[in-house]
This record gives sequence, C-alpha cells and structure tokens, in this order.
Amino acid sequence: MSRINVSISFDRKLYHQDIAGSKAHADMLHRVGLLTAEECAAIQQGLDQVHQEIEEGRFVFKDEHEDIHMNVEARLRELIGAPAGRLHTARSRNDQIALDFRLWVRDACDQLDGDIRALQAALIDQADTHADAILPGLTHLQPAQPVTFGHHLLAYVEMLGRDRSRFADCRRRLNESPLGAAALAGTPYAIDRQMTARALGFDRPMANSMDAVASRDYAQEFLAAATICGTHLSRFAEEIVLWMSNQYRFIRLSDAFTTGSSIMPQKKNPDAAELVRAKVGRLAGAFTSLTILLKGLALTYSKDMQDDKEPTFEAMETLSLSLAAMTGMVRDLSVNREAMHRAADSGFITATDLADYLVLHLGLPFRDAHHITGALVKLAEDRGCGLADLSDADLAAAHPGLTGDARSWLTVEGSAARRTSEGGTAPDQVRRQIAAARERFL
Repeated sequence: MSRINVSISFDRKLYHQDIAGSKAHADMLHRVGLLTAEECAAIQQGLDQVHQEIEEGRFVFKDEHEDIHMNVEARLRELIGAPAGRLHTARSRNDQIALDFRLWVRDACDQLDGDIRALQAALIDQADTHADAILPGLTHLQPAQPVTFGHHLLAYVEMLGRDRSRFADCRRRLNESPLGAAALAGTPYAIDRQMTARALGFDRPMANSMDAVASRDYAQEFLAAATICGTHLSRFAEEIVLWMSNQYRFIRLSDAFTTGSSIMPQKKNPDAAELVRAKVGRLAGAFTSLTILLKGLALTYSKDMQDDKEPTFEAMETLSLSLAAMTGMVRDLSVNREAMHRAADSGFITATDLADYLVLHLGLPFRDAHHITGALVKLAEDRGCGLADLSDADLAAAHPGLTGDARSWLTVEGSAARRTSEGGTAPDQVRRQIAAARERFL
C-alpha cells in the first residue's frame, strides 16, 4: 500500500507552489481572525525556512509523510510547534493539490512561452540571412515551385506563434483559484477566497467548489498544446534530417549537434534532430494517459488523479528540452546555397511560371495554359532536358505567343521573385514578413 500510495517521489516538484499557497492561505486566515498575528508570523517564517531548506538540498523528504503537503506540514510542525496545526484550517488536500498543480501548469506555460520565443528568434535570424536563397518547395516530396529558404523558415515561425497562443489560452483559462473549495463542498469558515486568489495572481476564485477539486482539463489542454507544438518540432526535425542527407546536402550541423558512428568514420549523424522527432510520441502519450485517466471519474476527487502529475511533468521536461535542442540546431546550421539552387533548378520546377506567362501575357484561360505547358514538359522529358533547354521553335510550336521573352520566366530566381502576393516567397515579401514577425513575436 505504501509503494502504490506514496507520491512524494514526484510531487516534490510542487514544493514552491505548495508553500506559496500555504503562505497566502495563512495570511487570509489571519485577516479573517482564524489565526493570531503571532501564529501567522510563525507560520510564515517557518514556511520560508522550509522553502530555503528544499532549495539548498537540505530538506529530507520522507515517504511516511506520503506527499508534498504532509512533508512540508510535518517539517513546519518540527520548526514552530502547535501553530503549524492551524494552517490546514478551512482547506483540504483536495483543494491544496488542485491549487499546486494549477500554479505549476501556469508556470510551465510561462516558461514554454519563453522557450518557443527563443526558437522563433533563431528562425527569424536565419530567415533574414537567407531571405533570397532558392531551394525547391515540395509537394508530395516532389519538386513543385521554387521558394526561398527564408520563406520556408518563416512557416515554422508562424506555427510556433500559434503554439504560443495555445499555451497563452490555456494559461488564461486555468487562471482561477480552487483554494477554499476544501474537500469538495466549501467550508463553514468565513474565509476570503478573493484575497487568496489575488495573492496568488489568479483572476478570480473558481465558481464551483466541486469543479475546483475535480477538474484537470487545464492539464489536458496543456498537454494537447504540448503535443501540437511537439508535432511542429518533429516536422522540422524531419526536414533537418533530409537536408543533411547526402542526397540533399542543403545544410550542415557542427559536431555540437551531431554524432559519429561506432564503426563508420565518415558518418555525421543528425541525432539531435532525430531525437526531437521522436519526442512527440511521449507528448502524445502523456495527453492520452491523462485523458483516459479522467474519462470515467465521477465527481469529485478520486485517488486516480494522483497519476495526473508524472506524465505532465515529463511532458514539460521533454518539450522544453526539445525546444532548446531545436533552437541550438537552428543557430548552429550553415546553409549550402549552391546545393539548394541545383536542386531547385531541376524537375521542371518552373512549369507553373510558363503557364502563368500564357495567362498574364497572352490572355489564355489557365486550363488551356496548363495543357500547353504540360505538353512542353512531356517533350522535354522525352528528350531528357529541361524546359529552358527547349528551342524557340519548340516553344512557338506549342503556342505562337511563346517567343524568346517567355524564356525569362523559366529561371528559378525569377519564379521566386514574382511571387509577390502577400505572404508569398519573393525575397522582398520575405523581408517584409521578417520585419513583421520581429514585431509580432519578439
């Protein structure tokens, strides 16, 4: 029973939040006359000492006290005696743990916002440096249209911006105080829940005492946001792995973010990216674990809810580490513009531009232009050459309006530069997007 019941091995992480909640509760009890000034002062001083002991690694956590609440309270009683027993007036471990966990998730949202912001800053800086570097934009992993590397990186900046907004939304919704709900029904003591809510930085007390102790949807929302963010990191990690491969050679990472092989001396493996790619499995697993834990629980508190913390703690550590690793890789990578350009200047990647020329300069319906260009692609494919290698006679045979001027539309630089619509890949657009991203996110 002790082994399955004790939680101090993991909920000790909540010591800062637990002590902060107790200090606010003690102040409130004093304000409403349930603690004397002397008792309140002794409790505050004792809690400060407990906090210092934990911070300095001198605190002895004991399984016999089961959880963080009882470990802190037991040590407080050793330090100040009888007044420690008055601290639990008008509260329960049910609203105490609900408070601690909300405070912890709120702090995690704040930390992750900074972690994601750092990655955005790294991406924006690289995008600024390579706003005009051309590489193939892909659909179905096939060359589609030329894009700029800066534009490609800014796509992840936008994804990460939405991740930040999801964590911000989660923080806003969870920012209500459960303290004072007691076990589930409230308390007969004349407490001031508004006071403790303000002291702990909450917007308001929770409106329903049963909801206050039973709800963990804020942790679900946190884990859902973490899973989506981890998915974005995994997609980018996959691209790093591809870009570093011998088939691409678009980028290089230094030894700081790669490893060698135990038997193959030529290998330089993108292990950091591969590990980031893997971590989303842990995040999705944490979300699934908590969701299944909650799905069959009647109101209000059940001991099952003790298992909400470990997956949430692990998910936070996993995502924060993944963000740090990805930020380091983005800062570290060097770009092989020549390899990118060679890859972009292949696979009939400017075929759409030729169709656009027929529409814009000759007034053809796009479907007709698409058909004419497709015939030219087939001709070039049969001859084993590129569109730009076809003769003027070949172009004119497909449509008499395809004169030499049309050939200028077949360069990858020209293709990217013409994509000037808002949000497009043209270098001038990318530089405007970079300036806007710095303003919005940094």
